[in-house]
Amino acid sequence: MIIVSGCLAGINCNYKSESKPNAFVIELVRKGKAIPICPEQLGGLSTPRTPAEIKEGKVFTKNGVDVTSNFVSGAKEVLKIAIMANCKLAILKAKSPSCGSGQIYDGTFLGELIPGDGILAKELKQNGIRVITENDIVKNLKEIEEAIK
Repeated sequence: MIIVSGCLAGINCNYKSESKPNAFVIELVRKGKAIPICPEQLGGLSTPRTPAEIKEGKVFTKNGVDVTSNFVSGAKEVLKIAIMANCKLAILKAKSPSCGSGQIYDGTFLGELIPGDGILAKELKQNGIRVITENDIVKNLKEIEEAIK
């Protein structure tokens, strides 16, 4: 079993109340091999919601509201699910302040990317769960197949 971002599974849960469907991820969920989650919803944020980005280790909405505690709470809830399901791998939405892995937006809301991880990605990695994004699926097919056996 693996964890996947709900928006990649076709669930309208991103900040715009839209999804970013990925056929491979949707098929994993359909086959019962993946659990779709949205850490921002699990952290108590509404959908739709004001966009947020990480700046200096905290998460702020575009209008300056600190939503760090929501993001941290949601990440901890996802970690509980991942541990209960014995997940060793997660496929998360690239660049997201929750799910981004390796690159996230810089906090200026200008579309600029910086090296870093979203709040959930960091939490999962710190707890031994490998994180990849939808952009990494093809080059990690063997690892994904191993994780869903």
